[in-house]
Amino acid sequence: MFVDYCQEQWPDWLGTTEFAYNNKVNSSTKMSPFMANNGQNPRMGFEMRKKGKVLRAEEFVAKMKEIQEEAQAMLRKAQEEMKKQEDQHRGEVKEYKVGDIVLLSTKELK
Repeated sequence: MFVDYCQEQWPDWLGTTEFAYNNKVNSSTKMSPFMANNGQNPRMGFEMRKKGKVLRAEEFVAKMKEIQEEAQAMLRKAQEEMKKQEDQHRGEVKEYKVGDIVLLSTKELK
């Protein structure tokens, strides 16, 4: 949506697009890539500045570990949901033994 119809401007907009993607909340992790990597979302420049507190290194590491664990848990949950949905549509799988005679299609072979 940032590029004209001739697609000549995409290099100019690549940084903006990357920023927008990294600032969007992911449906699986329920957090943005910025939050997962840095422990906070970036300032956009138009919100009011808050009086910030400086986190000690140990507190920062603990916060980052908590965020990473939460992201991993959400990814596992999303993976389980995807598997559950796929398994509902999966049919019986026939098991073959060594020596069984089978017919193979050559349709996709070159």
